[in-house]
Amino acid sequence: MGENNLFVENQYLGRDKTWISVRLILALFCFVAYYLNLDHLASRQLFFIVGAAVILVSILMMYMLHYRTVVTENYVSISGLWTTRLVKIDVNSIAKVEKKKYSTFIFNNPVYNLHKNGKIRFYSGGNDAVWLTDKEGLIYVIGTHKQEELFKAIAEARHANKA
Repeated sequence: MGENNLFVENQYLGRDKTWISVRLILALFCFVAYYLNLDHLASRQLFFIVGAAVILVSILMMYMLHYRTVVTENYVSISGLWTTRLVKIDVNSIAKVEKKKYSTFIFNNPVYNLHKNGKIRFYSGGNDAVWLTDKEGLIYVIGTHKQEELFKAIAEARHANKA
């Protein structure tokens, strides 16, 4: 029996604007140091190699899938990179759904299934999140770039299960 996906979103590891900026500033520093090192020291070549490596790794990270969020009529599933466990949240166990900011901080590290202070966090980039509270009081914070669509899909799945 195939299930109908109400919402699918892929979150990529290297697409957060703040961390892209940090990596590009680091690469720019390396290239400026390479240019200003006029004595032709061995470190001059090292600056160029490190700057090029930072840009190459940054490009590779932009295409590296961090996690995928799928909402069906029965559950919300979040699957991560390689060896991470699949997280399935039963729609019937969700007591409350809220649209909020992920965090008040400017820089947030990407996390998958981070258990901290009674919350389970999933984040790759952006400012928006959907906060799910289950009947046991556990809070799931799911970072998303499509907050409105994810909120509507979860609300639709909850409504379909109540009918």
